Amino acid sequence: MAGSYDDRDGKIWMDGKLVEWRDANVHILTHAMHYASSVFEGERAYNGKIFKSREHSARLINSGKLIDMPIPYTVDEIEAAKVETLKANGLTDAYVRVVAWRGSGEEMGVASSKNPVRMAVAVWEWGAYYGDAKMKGAKLDIAQWKRPSPETIPTAAKAAGLYMICTISKHAAEAKGCSDALFMDYRGYVAEATGANVFFVKDGEVHTPIPDAILNGITRQTVIGMLKDRGITVHERRIMPEELADMEQCFLTGTAAEVTPVGQIGDYMFEVGALTRQIAEDYEALVRA
Repeated sequence: MAGSYDDRDGKIWMDGKLVEWRDANVHILTHAMHYASSVFEGERAYNGKIFKSREHSARLINSGKLIDMPIPYTVDEIEAAKVETLKANGLTDAYVRVVAWRGSGEEMGVASSKNPVRMAVAVWEWGAYYGDAKMKGAKLDIAQWKRPSPETIPTAAKAAGLYMICTISKHAAEAKGCSDALFMDYRGYVAEATGANVFFVKDGEVHTPIPDAILNGITRQTVIGMLKDRGITVHERRIMPEELADMEQCFLTGTAAEVTPVGQIGDYMFEVGALTRQIAEDYEALVRA
């Protein structure tokens, strides 16, 4: 599938029924468009099965609760919608986007409790998120923005509004010839990339930021479990930026990113080493098992 995302063949599930791709529209006064009252999930289907599907559906519902937007569907109903959408589009290997939002209704101010909560599921073919970086390692910029304190935003929600600084930072990174950007958090510790968690390797052990101001990604949790199963020590801790100079390897994890090695962050260089390649291979085998 190619071309603009609003001009494609296929079906999108919206509010309980399949509609033609080009007809999957919302009104200009949709609350989410003005006030970011939206949550979403990004998932991948491999050989017809969505990896960690129920975990994603449960997180969507929890994200809705965290932004005071109760989603009117159960995990089972969301699961059925995803299966129906994949089948309708004839896809077995695909990216799956589930999104829920406050629609247009009686209210058009900041408050929107009277407006309906809507949901949609779209699927499409999507290759490697960082292109050929899976072989040679991605190049990351260091973002000028910082991940905010959990006292200012619900960091456990996968909410659209929290991605504003991600878009800004990724645009700035791409303008410099980079694939992505790495955030520090509000305290100055290493946080995450714009849409992926980050891991570092030093002396055969793995270090990754504590998810106390970032999203604790489902892929992140999966990879930590895989590393521990291999007997590799994983340190979840606060990492200072200057520590990057001593790290030997680096990789990103996320549903879209899967496991992607990093070759450079700012002026810091990393080897695309054996441990990174091994965990990437292990992850590929797991999702296709």
